[in-house]
Amino acid sequence: MRRTVYNEDHEAFRETIRAFVEAEVVPVHDAWLAAGQAPRDFYYKLGELGVFGIEVPEEYGGAGEESFKFQAVISEECARAGVSFGGSGVHVALCLPYLKAYATEEQKKRWLPDFVSGRTMYAIAMTEPGTGSDLAGMKTTARLSEDGTHYVLNGAKTFITGGVHADRVIVCARTAPSTPEDRRFGISLLVVDTKTPGYAVGRKLDKLGLRTSDTAELSFTDVRVPVEDLLGEENKGFSYLGQNLPQERLAIAVGSYAQAAAAVRFAQQYVRDRTVFGKTVASFQNTKFELAACKAEVDAAEAVVDRALEAHDLGELTPAEAASAKLFTTEVAHRVIDKCLQLHGGYGYMNEYPIARLYADNRVNRIYGGTSEVMKTIIAKSMGL
Repeated sequence: MRRTVYNEDHEAFRETIRAFVEAEVVPVHDAWLAAGQAPRDFYYKLGELGVFGIEVPEEYGGAGEESFKFQAVISEECARAGVSFGGSGVHVALCLPYLKAYATEEQKKRWLPDFVSGRTMYAIAMTEPGTGSDLAGMKTTARLSEDGTHYVLNGAKTFITGGVHADRVIVCARTAPSTPEDRRFGISLLVVDTKTPGYAVGRKLDKLGLRTSDTAELSFTDVRVPVEDLLGEENKGFSYLGQNLPQERLAIAVGSYAQAAAAVRFAQQYVRDRTVFGKTVASFQNTKFELAACKAEVDAAEAVVDRALEAHDLGELTPAEAASAKLFTTEVAHRVIDKCLQLHGGYGYMNEYPIARLYADNRVNRIYGGTSEVMKTIIAKSMGL
């Protein structure tokens, strides 16, 4: 069936991204894997290509597009080639919506031009050691200084993607205690300059997958953040976080679908070339049946993703619908990629094959952005259960 979710502009963009991936990423991706991160200057190349500015208004140096579909194209093309753009996805998919929605005009003029060029890379710091998905339980604090000119930030964060290279980090912190009636009250968002004294990057975490994406621990010891760098209103940060979660979960859903589709493609190529018992692996009935079942699941995931992309562009994607899309596509990808690795036999377990890296990279999709169990809870609540 012909996909109708993308128009001519999206497909022209796809050709540009595919050519860029083949020329600038595929030849060096193994070196990135060995280093455990993409090099910082790669993000300048993404800035030059215009990737960071697609959804940034023109007055700040961007293209002024509102559609999330361009980011979906990038996810699909990276998965197709078995590569990634390092930790840059957080810069656009997670951080930009907050800057666009809650930054003042003065802040946008100050921050967005360098955001577009890649000179200033952003990350967002929500999760803390011991709190996991319970953001209302965060302990990091930001108290006003006596003269009222700065917030004094203290605490720690973990699992911060893009945290090693980040120049500014949107830090979620308590500016007031929670109340018995509302545990979520008192959280604010601060856009912290990582060069500020007291800001420290701890361990670059050694992950199972996503090896080219830098993920770090952060700590704050009396970090002085100008009050001018408060994002949005004080104590309303939790509601801001909730408003961006549908797009974050949509991004994970798109990536999961793209990975599942790529897994089928890798497996098809492998079983056609691999010979056992004097026959190609593709000639066995089991191989045909397994890949046919995988193809059917990928087709279903594509339909879910396309419907969610359309709803998001129309401003109609609800939190429950985004949770449903994430739950379905991540579970599909888990099953499909596992079956496709199995068809590779022992070679599927070797990191030199893209299916092995895909298997490791995909596993986190059922965890971050809210676990599958959290997604089920959100969906159940929307059903009145």
